[in-house]
Amino acid sequence: MQCSWKAVIVLALASIAIQYTAIRTLTSKPFQLCPLPSPQNCGLGGQETDPPFERGGGGAGGCEDYNYFSVNASRKTHILVLATTRSGSSFVGQLLNQHQEVFYLFEPLYHVQTTLIPRLSHSRNAADRRVMLGASRDLLRSLYGCDLYFLESYIKPSPTNHTTDKLFRRGASRALCQQPACDAFGPEDANVEEGDCVKKCATLNMSLATEACRDKRHVAIKTVRVPEIGDLRALVDDPRLNIKVIQLVRDPRGILSSRIETFRDTYRLWRIWRATGRRPYNLDLTQLTVVCEDFLNSVTTGLGHPHWLKGKYMLVRYEDLARNPLQKTKEMYDYLGLAMDKNVEEWIHANTRGSSDPSAKHKFGTVRDSAANAESWRLKLSYDMVEYTQAVCEKVLHQLGYKAVKSVDELKNMSLSLVQDKTFVAFL
Repeated sequence: MQCSWKAVIVLALASIAIQYTAIRTLTSKPFQLCPLPSPQNCGLGGQETDPPFERGGGGAGGCEDYNYFSVNASRKTHILVLATTRSGSSFVGQLLNQHQEVFYLFEPLYHVQTTLIPRLSHSRNAADRRVMLGASRDLLRSLYGCDLYFLESYIKPSPTNHTTDKLFRRGASRALCQQPACDAFGPEDANVEEGDCVKKCATLNMSLATEACRDKRHVAIKTVRVPEIGDLRALVDDPRLNIKVIQLVRDPRGILSSRIETFRDTYRLWRIWRATGRRPYNLDLTQLTVVCEDFLNSVTTGLGHPHWLKGKYMLVRYEDLARNPLQKTKEMYDYLGLAMDKNVEEWIHANTRGSSDPSAKHKFGTVRDSAANAESWRLKLSYDMVEYTQAVCEKVLHQLGYKAVKSVDELKNMSLSLVQDKTFVAFL
């Protein structure tokens, strides 16, 4: 009995020594993010599943094949444009895409949505929301680390030998239309049209796309598939990331009008209301109310300046950007800590004026007279639709500085702007 007690004590001391040595070994080497092999790693129940980690390298099954970033070792800026559909997010995304040192991805979470929750854009089901958000956070974390292989888990059909032609809007990313991701265009081809990129670059090799990402100093992603800024706290708090969020908002009346014109099947009943003056009894009002609820919750959080958003949040109104694109873009770049290069300025001048080019009519196009477009919804929506929108979105309209109209004459009087002069500065 006496011998066994001695053995227990010896084993305990040995265990402490081993743990101490392990802790010293782990904390003395870089903190690396290993790849996530499948969507099964997505978190549920409001909690995301943290990816596995290896500290140090060289061991079998470790991170030796993946050149991931370590904590604070690389201060890449990880930019996230948080928006909703038809709010001008494609335009803002392109403002970042034009920068020489930015690797930009257009809506990578599209693949998460279509894989996990097909045919669903904004689920109000709590379980669906947790699944989508958990998967989205895991994927965003991986993409900001330039691990594009994890994205393959959501692309359908699955890529063969890391090669696919199914990456959503691949041509919207300059980096994926240039070397090393694509050999069809040279350095002199500064502004490649999206259609030309898709046609001439053909399939995308994800290994080369990963290399293209690592060649850039910053990573920018735009998404309309995360409802609120609060859903991103786990990413914002992650010490491995240097996230800066640009939340883009737009007058909900303008968003509704744009969606009616763009998504004609989905918003068919709204068009019937506009044409007949009678609201269909089976109209899905959540197509409007969800936008206002998400805006209100998100903006209230962001403008409340919680400590975890300090230096990481900027609110931008689409209307301000449309009226003064160059100045507002400079403000965004100042917030991001990036110098605005000449490519960005040239793109702004080319894409914020009127155009007869057919691309201006494309539902994801960016070539348009931005200032005239900002309040054009006033000539398209009926007064009763506007009145209803103002009633259900009253709080967020007031918070964001959008004036309500009280008559048809006031609605159609384009000489009077409904956008109040209101300054929103980055939370620094």
